[in-house]
Amino acid sequence: MRGSKPEDGRHSTPDPGPRPRPWARVIGSLALFGFLIGLMIGRMLQPDPLRLASVEVAEQGLQLWFNVEPKVRADHIEGAFFLRFESLGREQQGQLRLQGNVVNWRVRREGRELLLRMVAARPLRAEWRAEELDGRWRLTVSLAYE
Repeated sequence: MRGSKPEDGRHSTPDPGPRPRPWARVIGSLALFGFLIGLMIGRMLQPDPLRLASVEVAEQGLQLWFNVEPKVRADHIEGAFFLRFESLGREQQGQLRLQGNVVNWRVRREGRELLLRMVAARPLRAEWRAEELDGRWRLTVSLAYE
């Protein structure tokens, strides 16, 4: 191999075809890595979901404890009282005494919501308020007969 002239009109090394482009792989890998890091950061900054921690019987109603402030919707249907809130939690039930009479209450899951239903022999009227205590939220439901 003297000189740089091709022998017989051909080069001494065969043509391998088009050269691979490593930049496309590098850019693709960086984009995928950035996407995954963004997902992890978004997951860490996402607020806690609303969770019903416990239900306690109070003197004239119930106290419901949550980890964050609940958004409550109320309904009165034929003397029964209903509270709805989008929350995680387990189903529970019990009874409480109101002016010597029994009031049955039950927390049920309906789709993505929890439904608190209170039923008594006489039509109920209820008021509620939420307040923050020691980093938790207490929803106090006060009951009375109509």
